[in-house]
Amino acid sequence: MRGIQVAQYVKGPKELKVTELPDPKPSNDQYLIEVHAAATNFFDILQIQGKYQNQPPFPWVSGAEFSGIVLATPASSKSPKFPVGTRVFGASQGSYATKICAAEEQLLPVPEGWSFTDAAGLFVTAPTSYGALVLRAGVKAGDWVLVHAAAGGVGLAAVQIAKAFGATVIATAGTARKLEVARAFGADHVVDYRDASWPDQVRKLTPKGRGVDIVYDPVGLVDKSTKCVAWNGRILVVGFAAGAIEKVAMNKVLLKNISLVGIHWGAYSKFETQTIPVVWEGIGKLIEQGKFKGTVFSDKEFVGLESIPDALIALGGRESWGKVVVKVPQSGGSKL
Repeated sequence: MRGIQVAQYVKGPKELKVTELPDPKPSNDQYLIEVHAAATNFFDILQIQGKYQNQPPFPWVSGAEFSGIVLATPASSKSPKFPVGTRVFGASQGSYATKICAAEEQLLPVPEGWSFTDAAGLFVTAPTSYGALVLRAGVKAGDWVLVHAAAGGVGLAAVQIAKAFGATVIATAGTARKLEVARAFGADHVVDYRDASWPDQVRKLTPKGRGVDIVYDPVGLVDKSTKCVAWNGRILVVGFAAGAIEKVAMNKVLLKNISLVGIHWGAYSKFETQTIPVVWEGIGKLIEQGKFKGTVFSDKEFVGLESIPDALIALGGRESWGKVVVKVPQSGGSKL
C-alpha cells in the first residue's frame, strides 16, 4: 500500500512524505478497509510533532478519520456486522494510507446517499456536538444557542443539531467567509468575535436582552460568555482551540445560576458505552430527515495522499472551515 509513515517527529506537515509500505495486517478482531477519503484533525498535527497525549511507537502511519470499503472481515467473527464490500466510515490510527485496519466499534455504515468524502469527517464531530447539546445541555425548541467557532467541524455540526431541535442559533466566527458559511448551514444570526463588543451584540439579539440559554464553546471563551448567558444558562466546555485553558471568574457562575458542563466524547467508550449507540441513532434520524448534512470544506479540493500536507496546513490556517477532507483515489474507481 501507499501511506504517510512517521519514523521520527517532524516540525510540521510539510515534512510528511508518501511512501510504499507493506499492507497492514489486521488482528483477529479487526477489519481491513480500503481507504477512499481521509479527514484531517488538529490532533493529527500535534501527533506528528510528538505533542499529542496518544503517541504510538515508531514507526506509525498518521491520520485517524476515514471512509472506505471493507476488504476483509475479522478472522474471529463468524457473522461480521460489516460484510466485504460494505461502505463504512470511522476512526483508527493510520488513515493517511490506501488501506487501514479497524475494530468493529470504530466503524459505522456510510449513510444512504452520502459520499465517501462527506462521511470521512463524520465520526468525531457529529457525536461530540450531539452529545454536548442533547445529552449534556438538554437543548429544546425555543432555546437560544450561541455557537462559538461556528464554521469549524464541530461548530457546523452544533449549528445543525441545535436548529434540528428547534433552537434559535447565534453563530460566532472570525472571518466574513466563515460567518457566511455558518449562516449557510442554518445559523439565524452571526457575530464576529474579533469585535470586543460581541457579548453585548449577542445579548441584544435575544428576547428582551435576557441572554442565551446554551453556549457551545470549543474555543475557550467561557469567561466572556458569562456576560451574555441567561439566568439558568448552560455553558458547554467542548475544547480550547484558542490554545489556552482559561480561568473563569466563578462569582459570575454563581450570580446567574450558570451550569458549566463538560463534554469529552472520546471518554464515553470507557465510562458510558451504552450511550454511544443512542447518540448515533439520534444522528442517523437527523440525517434521514435531511436535517444534518456533511460539513466538508469545499473552497479547495484535496486529492491524493500527496495533498495531505497541504490539507493539514489549510486546517491549521484561518481560511478553512468545516472538515478538511482528502480524497484517496483507488484503482477501479468509486464514488467519492
